[in-house]
Amino acid sequence: MLNDLIEKRKKTLAESEQHKNRRNELNAQASKFAGERNALNGQTRGFVEEAQQNKEARDKFNTEVQALKEQRNELNKKANELFEELEVYKKEHGNIRSRGLKELQKQAEFLEFRQQTEVFTTDKERELIEKIKQMKDSIKEQEAELEQNKEIRTKLTQAREFRKEASDLHAKVTEMADLAQKHHDSMVECYKKADKSREAADEVHRQFVEAQEAADAEHKFFIACQKELRDFDKVISGLRKKTAKAKVTKEQKAVRKEAERIFNLFRGGEKLTTDDILLLQRSKLI
Repeated sequence: MLNDLIEKRKKTLAESEQHKNRRNELNAQASKFAGERNALNGQTRGFVEEAQQNKEARDKFNTEVQALKEQRNELNKKANELFEELEVYKKEHGNIRSRGLKELQKQAEFLEFRQQTEVFTTDKERELIEKIKQMKDSIKEQEAELEQNKEIRTKLTQAREFRKEASDLHAKVTEMADLAQKHHDSMVECYKKADKSREAADEVHRQFVEAQEAADAEHKFFIACQKELRDFDKVISGLRKKTAKAKVTKEQKAVRKEAERIFNLFRGGEKLTTDDILLLQRSKLI
């Protein structure tokens, strides 16, 4: 029975070592996953912060765009009012044969915009350039006629200045709008990166949880084996003590029996040796 228990204890000890080693491996994996997850979460926070910075910059430029547009529109309004006065003057003076100066200005600007933004064949582009040139020549002729009147010349100069300032502001509007769009695109890209990083962090966290739960299960098996080993040790120790006690009792009985034999010889007048006397003393027969 004792030998069976010792063999079972050996098997349990081996199982305990296996569970302990597996637990340690899984804990190492969980620690590695936790490090990767934390790094990815930090990366995600960085992308979100960068996105927020781009958002603030975008909103700032959009605010500037709106303010510049209001200034530009106000200047165009003032220029248009002056051009309207010039139109009234032209109507009052029938000798001016040209079309409305304001309308002509708008058409010329529209055609210039088309030339800059659309793709034309060589012939079509030459035709468009020639048309723009004719319009500008007509505008100059009308302005030259209008400038003969001092009061009108002053208004025309003011209108040109307002239009020039509005044009300069429009260039700034375009610049600020481009910057706003750039920061908007960067913000969107950062949020996309943050989403990917967050998804990766979630996946690594799932692996961390699995490894941690598996490590906890192995630890419970290890603890159970340790308890079983302690139980084996108690039983084996008890059996060994019992066996040792039984052996001592058996030996004591043998010694007692031998001592009684020697004592009987002594009582019969036999001469005893020193060992015989010591045996009788240990048996407390003398």
